[in-house]
Amino acid sequence: MTASVFRPRVLIADDHRMMREALRALLEGDCEVVGEASDGEQAVSAAARLRPDVVLLDLAMPGMGGLAAAHRITALSPSTKVLVLSQYDDEEYVVEALGEAHVAGYLLKSDAAAQLRAALASVREGKRYVSPSVAPVLLNRLNRPGGKSGNKLTRREREVLKLIAEGAAAKEIAARLGISPKTAQVHRENLKRKLNARSTAALVRYAVKHKLVRQD
Repeated sequence: MTASVFRPRVLIADDHRMMREALRALLEGDCEVVGEASDGEQAVSAAARLRPDVVLLDLAMPGMGGLAAAHRITALSPSTKVLVLSQYDDEEYVVEALGEAHVAGYLLKSDAAAQLRAALASVREGKRYVSPSVAPVLLNRLNRPGGKSGNKLTRREREVLKLIAEGAAAKEIAARLGISPKTAQVHRENLKRKLNARSTAALVRYAVKHKLVRQD
């Protein structure tokens, strides 16, 4: 009698329908896709309800950001592994995801076609997986003096916080910093979590206290 092959149950969370369809096609035959989500709140709700083995999680989604969703998913379903699937190879995203959010892996979307199966196999075995394209980012961080700290705000986070404190909305922040509005929103959510700030007002108070903006 032939033994059955284990097919991990996977939840796909990405706000682009075409990306979700492409991931389904990549996973066909190897995994059971048990659900989809198009934003962070949906991802958390679906993970709590479905208890998948793995959540493929985009970072930049409407509403709750991917890192905040990762925190919630691992708290509600400890057996679920979160594998970030992102377009961002910036140091701050990679370090924050693998450090504070404690995700099981970080895979670039550009590497997904070649690396997704290996990443899933790795995280299912309890190992961490890092996309080959972002591994140098981590090495640079570790080799830099003070690189293991991770507690201070990055230069970009300080820029975003300063603009938030000045009253700028996501679209204005994006235009002034040359980033997308979704990326600006991801920075805002990261700042709230890192500074334990529940509101924009709390972020403004922090910025004033630490002299990132002038108080007239």
